[in-house]
Amino acid sequence: MQMTSAELAKLMLDSAQNAVTTTQEEFKLTLDFSEESINLVDDVILAWLGRYKDQALEENAVFTICNIYGAYVGEIFKEKIGGDWTYDESNPDAPYVVLSYAGSSYAFAGVCYQRLVNDSSISIKNYFDEAVANNLQ
Repeated sequence: MQMTSAELAKLMLDSAQNAVTTTQEEFKLTLDFSEESINLVDDVILAWLGRYKDQALEENAVFTICNIYGAYVGEIFKEKIGGDWTYDESNPDAPYVVLSYAGSSYAFAGVCYQRLVNDSSISIKNYFDEAVANNLQ
């Protein structure tokens, strides 16, 4: 069953708030929905690995970590630039949520996944900055 766009928007905002709460509880760090706080997201993604090792890479943990922080960064983008959360169903076996704006879609959770699972040098902040720059030209 597909969610309405309003339900999806509420889910993503709730997920972003979950990132704020979880980060405070787990790491005593404050995410305040500022652009500067995205640097903390880069650190916190790796801190999950430092604290929980292989448990952080279990499927459910990866899904949760990537989605709440992806929602958090996406909400900052929405506030600054705009956009709407949408489902990308190009692969019916693995649909995912992206933030769509001006004909482009931004997979913030996907970048979190890349940083957590594949390449710790990938920067969520750099991805965000590039997405913003592409829409301010």
